[in-house]
Amino acid sequence: MKEKIIVNQEEMKLLDLLVQNLPDLSVKKIKSFVKYKMVSINGRVEMNSSTVVRIGSSVKVSFSKKVIPHIDLDIIYEDRDLVVIDKPAGLLSISNSKEKEITAFRLVSDYIKKDNKSAKLFVVHRLDQGTSGVLLFAKNLKLKEKLQKDWNDLVRKREYIAVVEGKMESTGTIESYLTMNHFQIVYSTKNKEVGNFARTHYRLLKYKNRYSLLEVNIDTGRRNQIRVHMSEAGHPITGDKKYGARVNPINRLALHASKLHLVDPRNGKVLKLESPVPKEIENLVK
Repeated sequence: MKEKIIVNQEEMKLLDLLVQNLPDLSVKKIKSFVKYKMVSINGRVEMNSSTVVRIGSSVKVSFSKKVIPHIDLDIIYEDRDLVVIDKPAGLLSISNSKEKEITAFRLVSDYIKKDNKSAKLFVVHRLDQGTSGVLLFAKNLKLKEKLQKDWNDLVRKREYIAVVEGKMESTGTIESYLTMNHFQIVYSTKNKEVGNFARTHYRLLKYKNRYSLLEVNIDTGRRNQIRVHMSEAGHPITGDKKYGARVNPINRLALHASKLHLVDPRNGKVLKLESPVPKEIENLVK
């Protein structure tokens, strides 16, 4: 049996419902199903075994693999060789040690394989899991390698919209050498031998409610670059507990990759890939 569907007849906690309907399995085993995203309620993956299941709800347990939730792909641009999406916050760009399946790469790969089962997909760049916005993939290896090799020369604009805690100056540039410790925390170092140079430009668009709305442009695409530079300037990205934010009012990083303008190496024309700023970010300064 690959899966079991339970239609709940009495309001109770998810764990109690599963224990009641899966008598051959231990409580520990059932909890592992929930932990590893193998249980969904009315089509939505549920990872909290204490969640109360309402009467009439449909609970599905997948015994063979994780339940892949339905996520609508917002395609910004697509042609024979490229596909660009508006990545939602919370979705990994690619897999990591904790999550192998629910990623932007997997979703886009499944999407292009609907028309061609042998279609290939290649990662060109990445966005942090908590960051939303423009994310580009290549459909052939040659273009992927060309884009990555000449990325800094091809990119004309790489703009983000961010909301940070406190009031920042109207404009500024932050430069440092970034490195990472064994806890996966990125920080600035004075040692040029171990750090990678990073430059971040910002412009204050609006200040309200003790938050600053910024337009941010980066000359380099280092890991966590904007998050680290803003935090070390004393103004962490709203919601970024990893780098010192005090509050998380919208349950996500207030960071959005809004514009990616780059020269298309196939024809020399500039591709302007853009994504509107999510309302929850704008609302922070309304």
